[in-house]
Amino acid sequence: MRETFLPIKQDIPGFNPFFGSWVCQGELNMVVDVGPANTAGRLVDSLASMGLERLDYILLTHIHIDHGGALAQVLTRYPKARVICHEKGIPHLVDPSKLYEGSLKVLGDLARTYGSPGPVPEDRLVPHTKYQVEGLGVIETPGHALHHLSFTFENRLYAGEAAGNYFKIGNRDYIRPATPHRFFLDVFMKSVDRLLALEDQPIRYAHVESSQNSHRLLRLFKDQLLFWESLVGESVRHGGRESDIIQRCVEQLIKADPGLAAFDHMDEDTRKRERIFMANSVKGFVGFLKEKLKGVTES
Repeated sequence: MRETFLPIKQDIPGFNPFFGSWVCQGELNMVVDVGPANTAGRLVDSLASMGLERLDYILLTHIHIDHGGALAQVLTRYPKARVICHEKGIPHLVDPSKLYEGSLKVLGDLARTYGSPGPVPEDRLVPHTKYQVEGLGVIETPGHALHHLSFTFENRLYAGEAAGNYFKIGNRDYIRPATPHRFFLDVFMKSVDRLLALEDQPIRYAHVESSQNSHRLLRLFKDQLLFWESLVGESVRHGGRESDIIQRCVEQLIKADPGLAAFDHMDEDTRKRERIFMANSVKGFVGFLKEKLKGVTES
């Protein structure tokens, strides 16, 4: 198998490189995730420029519009391709109107920049419980999204955002949780453990980067989730407006979380991007921890 990462250029400062697709070529040609709707043409052009005339499967880690928004356009270009995705995500791919409305509420103008996904014919979608591809492993990894999947193929782990987001800043590791509201830490931790139970192998992230050792980064990520729980939990118990708690936690995490230590070595636009996603992730933690604290108080 020949494997290639195709970056998908965006028109947003700080978002290059950020989106892309992993392309596997061999007896079967497969693409993992396809990026936003508004840059679908760029992905299709890149696939054509590498000589990919036949596409058998798109492996969709989750249906968020920045990962599956371009599905309709890519499937139009490759009429025999089918999409393997979580069975619970299928209704939102067939009719993506509610998915887009929800994205607008969470991401605002950023969702408009990603673009509105087009509807996907249901007969092009294969539920993850019914796929039949020799050598392909599909692992349910809810956490970043309840409908999240990770894939294994040819001794590689395509983790989507079940292992967080990982970037190399120079020679420095940078790891950040992707835990948007509504988030359940216990569910996410079980998903990380599920990936750790696999053999140590090269890991491919949804956003650009990869590493030869999945276990090392998964353990670092698991420790990071526990660190965030402790730090954000302390701030939640201290109280205040949610917006103030989130902002306070973002600043504290940038200073105290070793996984974010490379933040100061990013360019200004990339730091701006990361602050947006950090705030969304902290919000997920805040919601989870408030519910947990409420449950303890009520009991």
